[in-house]
Amino acid sequence: MANGRPTGDGSDRSPRRHRGQAANQEGLSALGRQMRGGTDAGNVANESGLRSLGDRIDASRSTRRGKRRSGKPKWSAGKKTVVALLGAIVVLVATVGAGYGYLWYRYDQISKIHISAEVAAASGAPFTILVIGSDSRVGESAAAAQAFGSASEVTGQRSDVVQLWRVTPSTKQIQIVSIPRDTVVSMLAPDSSQFGTYNRINASYDSGANQLVKTITANFGIPINHVVQVDFSGFQDAVNALGGIYLDFPYPAKDSYSGLDITTPGCQLLNGAQALAVARARHYEYYADGYWQYDGTSDFGRIQRQDVFIKALMSAAKSKVNPLTVNSFIGSIHEGIQIDDGFGFNELIGLALTYHSFDPTSLGGLTLPTVAANGFGDLGDVLTVDQPAAQQMLVSIFGSSLVTPTNPPPDAAGDPNPPPPVTAPPAAAAPATPATGASTAPTAPPPPSFNPTTCSPA
Repeated sequence: MANGRPTGDGSDRSPRRHRGQAANQEGLSALGRQMRGGTDAGNVANESGLRSLGDRIDASRSTRRGKRRSGKPKWSAGKKTVVALLGAIVVLVATVGAGYGYLWYRYDQISKIHISAEVAAASGAPFTILVIGSDSRVGESAAAAQAFGSASEVTGQRSDVVQLWRVTPSTKQIQIVSIPRDTVVSMLAPDSSQFGTYNRINASYDSGANQLVKTITANFGIPINHVVQVDFSGFQDAVNALGGIYLDFPYPAKDSYSGLDITTPGCQLLNGAQALAVARARHYEYYADGYWQYDGTSDFGRIQRQDVFIKALMSAAKSKVNPLTVNSFIGSIHEGIQIDDGFGFNELIGLALTYHSFDPTSLGGLTLPTVAANGFGDLGDVLTVDQPAAQQMLVSIFGSSLVTPTNPPPDAAGDPNPPPPVTAPPAAAAPATPATGASTAPTAPPPPSFNPTTCSPA
């Protein structure tokens, strides 16, 4: 049986351009061109009527008051109001049209991938985004290649991050479930012929995002509605475009594997490379009580630090809403980020408007319950899904949207381990007590005191 470090590249990653255009885009664009250069034929709607009204008002007043010394009729307050209002409306529409068209241009630059295994969510209903952090080195800068290895040295791709974002627009909530990369799952064809019946979940990503979507749904019964995947360059570019992120380190910290090297404690600004080193740190060390101490939680500690990073990135984005920063951010993220081709422009804009006031500190982060195992041959030390705790967590977050797994993951003995029956909570209600009699939805444990936290500059 092969181990969980496969090579190769996915076949589902070819970009596709978005299908269709937004309603009335041509009209807005034409109006914008008309206002800028007057090159388009035609007039503003009802312009002749407004001019006629202004002329009648002016004629009436000039009859009573006469003409100005220049010999030209005096503009009335009514006409000034009409013209000012008309001008404001035209400028507003032209500005919105130009901005809308520019966002369309930027959206079209983002690379798209086709995910045949995803399902469409009903309008306004909760939906699930699979967020994949890829360790692909393709497109890396020279400095990043020196720190993390080049594409020729580290071939293929693996999923450093596997997160399920449950988005509920009606309540403006976001819950994140992280699946540790060493979690053993059932492989689907064609992966099963290469990686065996069971392997780490990140092995399935070597065949592409679509294969990972199918694997998650088959093992856990979680329908995926959208996919976002970010590689090393996209990660760093997003941070740099926002001017960096602020994290507070209670102690000096390092990780020789990820390149992390924080020499002084306190709240400090991290650039893209430094932020990536924090998010990838699995061998985290911190200096306290006169010596370097090791965080032995490995991937679990990394997941906690990734949650902190996401909150810091959101805080940076919210605090720097100005045209230059927004343009820089939008212009940079297309380099290392891909979204599914079903993630439409209007849907993304709608989400931005819905969550523009979202408080990053309220972001909920949980990790799928697992237990350590080593009975899978040359896979070495791995994790198996801990039931019924795992199913209780999934039901508390995904509710009745879950489907019956077709290929459930194995237990520590290597036998298929289907999820136990758990009662789904009613919609828009607190999680129900599972049928097994266990407690309600789990909460994330407090992060260890040596981990960095979000902060604001003094």
